Amino acid sequence: MELSAIIPHIEALIFASEKPLTTAEIVELINNAFGFMEERVSHDQVSSCLEGITEKYNSEFFPFEVKESGGGWQFLSKKDFHQTIAQLNGDKFLKRLSTAALETLSIIAYKQPITKGEIESIRGVNSDYSIQKLLEKELIIISGRNEHLPGKPLIYATSKNFMDYFGINTTDDLPKIKEVLAEQFIEPTIINHSAGEIETDTISENQALPEPTDAVETNNTESYPAPSEDATIPHQNDTDSSIDEASATE
Repeated sequence: MELSAIIPHIEALIFASEKPLTTAEIVELINNAFGFMEERVSHDQVSSCLEGITEKYNSEFFPFEVKESGGGWQFLSKKDFHQTIAQLNGDKFLKRLSTAALETLSIIAYKQPITKGEIESIRGVNSDYSIQKLLEKELIIISGRNEHLPGKPLIYATSKNFMDYFGINTTDDLPKIKEVLAEQFIEPTIINHSAGEIETDTISENQALPEPTDAVETNNTESYPAPSEDATIPHQNDTDSSIDEASATE
């Protein structure tokens, strides 16, 4: 079967599907549709067709594209039309995750499978609320229980909706932590006393950073009394202050 005859059927399947379709699923669906034919469509043929379809919709003439995201192929609108589509979807489209939820989600994404106790150990605060909101948004799932810990706590992992939400196909597409940290250069100021000039240099990975000190420089010579033993420290909690959690009643 010619590739040009297969392409429209692949486009129709991706367009009509309610969930992202993998290449293997497309192969099976195409062969089921043309089951009476002796020559079956191969995985390589469908992959070649998908490459052509992807290139076709990458053209500036189309406001959407075919992309492998969320574990499969799907039609997605291009970034240039974000503001236009936001008008159609209203406030629901503009909802964002709070800082607390993003922290929790990041830990689960990079440490999965992980228990709630391990999440809270890393964050240092109770994470019940964030985990509940992430479950409600279907960004994480309960993947089982840890049989080796007391009480056999639940184990959390990211979902396919998580990959779709962030536009990635697998968790392997997440940015590597080393790559993120590598972009943060530290450039200390070096004073060249002989030349009377100020230069900057970048600390390499093998150079040790100076030890932090407990002293804090200040231009104010006034001293401030230490807090009394009766002073209370504000309790840190796990509320989603930055999100429009009027949706907390969802």
